Amino acid sequence: MATITSNVYLSPQYTVPKDYHLPHGCVVEEIAGLIRVHKDGYVERPQVLPCVTAGTMNPEVNVTSRDMVIDSATNTWARFYVPISQHKLPLLVYFHGGGFCVGSAAWSCYHDFLARLSAKVGCVIMSVNYRLAPENPLPAPYDDGIKALMWAKQQVLYKGSGSEWWRTKCNFSSVFLGGDSAGANIAYNVVAACDGAALRPLNLKGLILIQPFFGGEVRTGSEKCMAQSSGSALNLAASDSYWRLALPCGANRDHPWCNPLVKGKLEELKVLRTLVCVSEMDILKDRNLEFCETLVRAGKRVEYEVFRGVGHAFQILSKSQLSKNRTKEMMARVKSFMVL
Repeated sequence: MATITSNVYLSPQYTVPKDYHLPHGCVVEEIAGLIRVHKDGYVERPQVLPCVTAGTMNPEVNVTSRDMVIDSATNTWARFYVPISQHKLPLLVYFHGGGFCVGSAAWSCYHDFLARLSAKVGCVIMSVNYRLAPENPLPAPYDDGIKALMWAKQQVLYKGSGSEWWRTKCNFSSVFLGGDSAGANIAYNVVAACDGAALRPLNLKGLILIQPFFGGEVRTGSEKCMAQSSGSALNLAASDSYWRLALPCGANRDHPWCNPLVKGKLEELKVLRTLVCVSEMDILKDRNLEFCETLVRAGKRVEYEVFRGVGHAFQILSKSQLSKNRTKEMMARVKSFMVL
């Protein structure tokens, strides 16, 4: 296993520290309503979306959900979604979005989306809650993703106590990695760092990248010209802030963790069969399409679909009827990709 090493420590990310009312110096980075970073490193994250327990489930969905601890030292855990089925099901290891800096597997929008995705596709979903930047910059989320896969492997090999309820439902010869936005970036980079043989009996079959959060120093057309629509959750200023907070000190947006196309020979890139879901009204549209087209030219097995009229993170944040329709289409596309 090719491990990405990082020297990080666990920091509270959603609790209010005892010294909350003490001065922390000027604000050096801010994404309005989401995160504020002070000069002394103190981080504020308003609770913009409710966190819900695994048991908060619409009974009509017919999915069971529970949380399991992966690493108590780093507070890495996963929320599982298991649909009712008489057959063993594929496993989708999923990473939430949030620019590496915000978000949670317990956010209500992810809980609802992944429960419905699990039921629609007919797969077990393991939604990983990873450490956030800037307290834990990259590659900490990649390390957590690799650790989550190794933890799943151990559960299979040694029949971990308390895991029977999801483990016995899985077909581990059909494992997919996926995520949206920053979570899609994590899935991509975890696969790039993994040695498939070291994961056995887990057999990685594919990648599902929803609006993958990549960047680069040279702006694309959609980054330069596309105004943030009311149905899109990302603008260029926020994107740049997320990268400044998440990348290693001194790195720019052409770091390979941000811009995967700057690596050496693309033919040598380790890329699983991949599905990329692109949003037409997303500032990342052109970069996502360039990523797909470049890998296809390099002989990689990449499929992609553009979802018309919707923006970044529409499937979890937008309540419009158009977004609901496009979300159903996206789920159907994911299902067709996973059953092939």
